[in-house]
Amino acid sequence: MDLALERYGVWLRSTVVCLCGALGVASADGAEIPLALSLLVPALLSCGVHLYALRRPLPLAPLWTLDAAVVVLTGLSQPVLGGDGADVMVEAIVSICVITFQHEWATRPVAGAALAASGTVACALGDILSSPGHRPELADLVRIVVLAGLSRAAYLIVRARARVADRSAALRAAARREAEVAAARRATEREYLATLHDTASATLLMVSQGDARDWSWLPQRAREDLEALSAVPGFETGSVDLAALLGCVPGGPGGEGQAMVQLKTRIDGPLAVPSGPGLAIFSGVREAVTNVARHAGVREAELRAWAEGDGAVVVELSDAGRGFDPESVPARRRGISGSVIGRMHAVGGCATVTSHPGAGTRVQWRWQAQARAPQAGHEAQAADMPRPTRARAHTAVVRLIRRQLLHGAQLAALLISLLSQFIFSLQQVTAYQSVYQPAWAQTAGYVCLAAVAVTGAAYLLRGRQIPPRVRAWSLGSVLTVSAVCAFTLAPERLTGAEDWAFGLVGWHALFLLADLPVRAFAAFLGAHVGLNAIAVFLSGAPTVAESAVMGITAITTCGFQLSVGVLLTRLLHGTAPEAGTEAAREEELRTRERIHEDMQRDHKERYRALTATTVPLLMGLGHGVLSPHDEEVRLRCGVEAARMRRLFAESDAVSDPLLNELRACVEVAEHQGVTVSLAVRGRPREVPVQVRRELIDPVAVTLGHARSTARVTVVWTPRAVRVSVVGVNCADGRSPGDAAPSHSPATDAKVSVARTTRGGSVWVEASWSKTAASEVDRT
Repeated sequence: MDLALERYGVWLRSTVVCLCGALGVASADGAEIPLALSLLVPALLSCGVHLYALRRPLPLAPLWTLDAAVVVLTGLSQPVLGGDGADVMVEAIVSICVITFQHEWATRPVAGAALAASGTVACALGDILSSPGHRPELADLVRIVVLAGLSRAAYLIVRARARVADRSAALRAAARREAEVAAARRATEREYLATLHDTASATLLMVSQGDARDWSWLPQRAREDLEALSAVPGFETGSVDLAALLGCVPGGPGGEGQAMVQLKTRIDGPLAVPSGPGLAIFSGVREAVTNVARHAGVREAELRAWAEGDGAVVVELSDAGRGFDPESVPARRRGISGSVIGRMHAVGGCATVTSHPGAGTRVQWRWQAQARAPQAGHEAQAADMPRPTRARAHTAVVRLIRRQLLHGAQLAALLISLLSQFIFSLQQVTAYQSVYQPAWAQTAGYVCLAAVAVTGAAYLLRGRQIPPRVRAWSLGSVLTVSAVCAFTLAPERLTGAEDWAFGLVGWHALFLLADLPVRAFAAFLGAHVGLNAIAVFLSGAPTVAESAVMGITAITTCGFQLSVGVLLTRLLHGTAPEAGTEAAREEELRTRERIHEDMQRDHKERYRALTATTVPLLMGLGHGVLSPHDEEVRLRCGVEAARMRRLFAESDAVSDPLLNELRACVEVAEHQGVTVSLAVRGRPREVPVQVRRELIDPVAVTLGHARSTARVTVVWTPRAVRVSVVGVNCADGRSPGDAAPSHSPATDAKVSVARTTRGGSVWVEASWSKTAASEVDRT
């Protein structure tokens, strides 16, 4: 904004100096023309230097010295030039310089104030020297000082509204950044859980279910699982050839003695897709092939991939196995919902599963670039969280900046209108009552303009826009006052000291029309100047000198007002979009950096949680240190599989999360051949997720060691919850890997665990009390 105001000040000053100088030279006598031209030389030189400095910055000291020399020399030239036209030209040039200095030196208010003071003093000395023995015209000096003050005040008002817009935009951007970060983290969490499900969870679950298998595939699978878990999800970039990826899909392990699934592939490649959707399809196909090996009862499947005419990429896996009913699959089974459908949903694609008992299964993945949603990672977007797109967010920021700048400009124009009317115009109306014909018409016009200003203030000071009907009535009133004042004042006095309305009506129209295109304001000023020109020409053609004086006055008043309207248009339609674009660019960079940092930290925390139990198991299985034939290893694998299933269940939207996570652990135990009964007493209540983890973990460990039967009980009371398990015929001992994960001391104090062993039976109870938790929080 400061740069735009500086450019505006330089160009406005240059334009006014050239036009007013030309009119001043035209109105001067023949003998005064060389002096008038010599006056224009330093002013034009200053304008030229400043215009050059807009492209190539120059030192500030020479620029300020040149500006000071211009206003001082111009003010002191009045006694040399002489004549009313020269005085008007000098006052116009000094006035416009004093006004624009407040914009050109906006960031250095002391320099701008010093230049304004220099111009005022020079004009006062010029008045004294041109009329020895007479005091300077105080009204003109006061006008210059007030104009400088109003220019500075207008800048401060607009800047204040711009800063309000910046703060509001920053708050909105921060909220949007938090939403995008949260969406990215959720998307990455879903991808992480899907990867965990397809790798470590599936591998450990199969190991825990018995040794009557051919485990030759296990070491390689365990090493691949470790590699997948250590990779940071969500940071894939670029594009991949999906056809090449699908050629690397391995077959899935079946039961003992079964070979890998043989894939018949028909892939029309290459299929170039972004890496996010490509890897999602690859992972989903790999999981689907594994499901064929486990559940379909066949050793063959067909994999097809092709590109459609609308740009969509389609991958299809089909088998002629036993089939199933997709609607009957429990929500806790995540191979289809998480690894296949969920992955595609996260990258903006879709996956469908078609199957019937006895009729085989067909899984289809479809992704289309035009309908692609932001990917996981730094472009992730949560599908369940409505938020504006980046384009809509940018538009909202631009509108906010425009609204604040518009309001600031209207307040500035209103301030100028009120002060001009009640300082300058009021003095003129009361001092020249005798020259008005009739006087009551001018007084009525003054009262009407005051009413328009007060009405506008009543809306703008409350932060509201002026209603269209009120604006139309006000504009009609202002234009009527312009006509009345033009035709009730002698033509030779128009635009002179007696004409209080000529320079005032434009400011009233500016705050009324500021939100419309500048051509509306230009049309109003044209009508206003036209009415005064008609009043002048109806009484006869003016002289050249009179025309020059009127022209200088029109340029310094209406021309200046029009330039303000042009500046406002530039701010609203140029500076505001540029500021919004720059803010959006910076915010996108901050968001990407924040997402990258948070996702890196999340991944480290996840991997740290796995290092205590899961990673040692996979490393042992991958390097042959641990044998799947060892019962203790199988028990440890079962416990870890139960913990992972409980982790998957955390993301479910259910009314009783504790019971849902318990059932996930029970399901793993049932896969191992344990008969589990589950009883719930009392009314479920809210339990923090970390507390649920500590309540369920001892139960998962006990269920993992049970060989025959187990009974799980959940008891709810108004202030506490207890989860207990009785395992019958449990395995002896307890390996270090089965110990509950370590937690912070504050968390340990919230959940108490009791364990009793009798013969082959084990009883474990974990309890949590809200009262105890509150006391710990207070300490």
